[in-house]
Amino acid sequence: MKMELEVLNNQGEKSGKVELSDSITALKVSPAILHEVVTAYLAGQRAGTHSTLTRAEVSGGGIKPWRQKGTGRARAGSTRSPLWRKGGIIFGPKPRDYRQDLPKKKKQLAFQLALKQLLTDSRLQVVEPVSLKEPKTKLMAAIYKKWQAPTDSFFVVEKLEPNLVRAGRNISSVKLVSAESLNAYDCLRARKVFFTPGALKVLEARVIKSAEHK
Repeated sequence: MKMELEVLNNQGEKSGKVELSDSITALKVSPAILHEVVTAYLAGQRAGTHSTLTRAEVSGGGIKPWRQKGTGRARAGSTRSPLWRKGGIIFGPKPRDYRQDLPKKKKQLAFQLALKQLLTDSRLQVVEPVSLKEPKTKLMAAIYKKWQAPTDSFFVVEKLEPNLVRAGRNISSVKLVSAESLNAYDCLRARKVFFTPGALKVLEARVIKSAEHK
């Protein structure tokens, strides 16, 4: 069964309705799959450039700091020891890749489930395309205000146009993305996602295409 969604114009007024394919609405959300894919996505965002020095890499320690006996102090063979200040680090972090490889089909399913979650939580809103003659931030901000866009929102368009990108790049509360680059993590973390009808068709095509490859 297809679902009808209301469309808002640039003035924040209802201007019509669009139908959403049942390829998304018929899915049953699986929290386990979403958790696995989001965890893998966040792991992939880690730089993994952290590094500490072992006792073999710190400077100093070329000679025994004092004789073995007769000083009243504990025996020591090197100032590079982890027990010493500025000594080496035991089992410290080293550069590594945190990436977690997941099956492509699982990622595709997670994206579909995230879209369904948008519908379930009433966080998906269809809006008319925005056309700007000038790349003015205040024009874009005025439209977002009419839509009552909360912070941490996404505006998903079919194609990123230069004027649109330049007008929206200084607005940190709403992120402008293309329908092809939207992922499951974006859908789950956004407080509200605004789609143009064209972007919605692109997403439906992505869902249908992934379903055909199962």
